[in-house]
Amino acid sequence: MILFRGSGVALVTPFINGAVNYDSLRQLIDWHVSSGTDAIIVCGTTGESATMSREEKQSVISTATEYAHGRIPVIAGTGGNNTVEAVELSQFAAKAGADGLLLVTPYYNKATQNGLVTHFSAIADAAGIPCVLYNVPGRTGLNMNPETVARLAGHPLVCGIKEASGDISQIARIAQLCGDDFALYAGNDDQIVPTLALGGIGVISVVANVLPKETHEIVQMFLDGMFAEARELQLAMLPLIDALFSEVNPIPVKTALNLMGHNVGLLRPPLSEMEAGSQVSLVRELQAWGLVSRG
Repeated sequence: MILFRGSGVALVTPFINGAVNYDSLRQLIDWHVSSGTDAIIVCGTTGESATMSREEKQSVISTATEYAHGRIPVIAGTGGNNTVEAVELSQFAAKAGADGLLLVTPYYNKATQNGLVTHFSAIADAAGIPCVLYNVPGRTGLNMNPETVARLAGHPLVCGIKEASGDISQIARIAQLCGDDFALYAGNDDQIVPTLALGGIGVISVVANVLPKETHEIVQMFLDGMFAEARELQLAMLPLIDALFSEVNPIPVKTALNLMGHNVGLLRPPLSEMEAGSQVSLVRELQAWGLVSRG
């Protein structure tokens, strides 16, 4: 039931002239496969799923699964705050060949903890493929309690969680309640090593969009017992991680990829282009890693 160990990239969605740029999407997949990324997550937060139509999501999921063609696991972001719609998109992703689903907690209308169990269980039952929960209360306004995660971990198709609360104590409690058979993924790039130290097996990452090889290496080194080396790389990446979250994600990461020549296009409103002051800091950190030229 483990979908992957290591670095899963929360992939951006490239656009051109207001539409999805499928050529760029395929190029990004090739780059991540060759760079050692362990899984690709499409139609998540970083993929601007909130401003994609259902048809666009279905097309991106189909394209990614067909093009990856077994080279790398593809996990589709199919969660939402409407259970019926989330079920339908999840069923589509399963039929399209997605290896698993990433299911964000409902936002705006929220839910009780019991409601979360009902919501996620309904999606998992209908889709019939492995599901990773996604807890990101800073985005959704709703925190999924560790005890609720433990209840859902009893479902045969709920195999893990992307935990992005930023609360290390909560991560520890999830690890304690759910045990080693439940995949714990860091949801914050500045907490990869701390999450691994509590029993995590990987990260679903934003910084992996620009440093795929290094993000994979952090996890692999830790899993191989090279704890000091993993810690050193984690700390070295912190300034770049900070720059990538200096404005609302994915504004900085799409800016970075365009500066690196990856042609991922503009952001969709209401997201706006990166402000000049923030971009100066981002460029400096990209230059420090040799990702853009100096001068």
